[in-house]
Amino acid sequence: MGRVTERRRVVRIRNGVVGVRPDTLVAEEPLEIRLNGKPLAITMRTPGDDFALAVGFLVSEGVLAAASDVSAVTYCEGAAEDGTNTYNIVNVQLANGVPVPDITLERNVYTTSSCGLCGKASLDAVRTATRFPATAADPVRISADLLGLLPDRLRAAQKVFDRTGGLHAAGLFTADGELLDLREDVGRHNAVDKIIGRALRSGRLPLTGAVLLVSGRASFELAQKAVMAGIPVLAAVSAPSSLAVDLALESGLTLVGFLRGPNMNIYAGEERITM
Repeated sequence: MGRVTERRRVVRIRNGVVGVRPDTLVAEEPLEIRLNGKPLAITMRTPGDDFALAVGFLVSEGVLAAASDVSAVTYCEGAAEDGTNTYNIVNVQLANGVPVPDITLERNVYTTSSCGLCGKASLDAVRTATRFPATAADPVRISADLLGLLPDRLRAAQKVFDRTGGLHAAGLFTADGELLDLREDVGRHNAVDKIIGRALRSGRLPLTGAVLLVSGRASFELAQKAVMAGIPVLAAVSAPSSLAVDLALESGLTLVGFLRGPNMNIYAGEERITM
């Protein structure tokens, strides 16, 4: 399996002094996700938690809702020309009776570490109906003061970022500020899928009462993933997109952007944030 970090030669200039040294970089490799043996998507990701990433992606796509929906998750052997296992192809086998979605050109998509899921035929195709509609009625509350502390807690737990400076992170917190899970990846959408996939595999979906914090911006796709997993609060250290706000308002998701210490913008669901 690929490493999370790799070493590369770099010419470094500091205060006019030139030197050559190895540098630690975050690894990025493609991962092909197959469903019942058929190719579904390719994402550029940081190796690690690949099974969680694959099943989390399928939760976001409305295919899975519980661990019992999955029969097996495996790496596909013989992927390389010499027949060896590249650990870059994962197959998710659905359990008997679980409906198999129509894998057409609209669903056979390419995802990248920067934009997440691309190639959807229309906005309507992205607005997948959640299996956990109770998100809108989730009574969880979190204080603005506590919410403002979470970015520092997330950053303090980022072990790989300290060595590379090149990873996004997603953290799952309780309303009391306890860090439940943290995943790092070159793509913030991958980090979120890994968290959701780990929750599904441990039987913790829906993630009621939870707060999802992402490093960077809050795109429509991240808001969709939160809704699909039953997460009531999504916070980001940067800006949300207009579609993310629209989805949050429609679904009852609390959406916070520009979360930096005591400062924040609440774009939807402000009733969950106590002042």
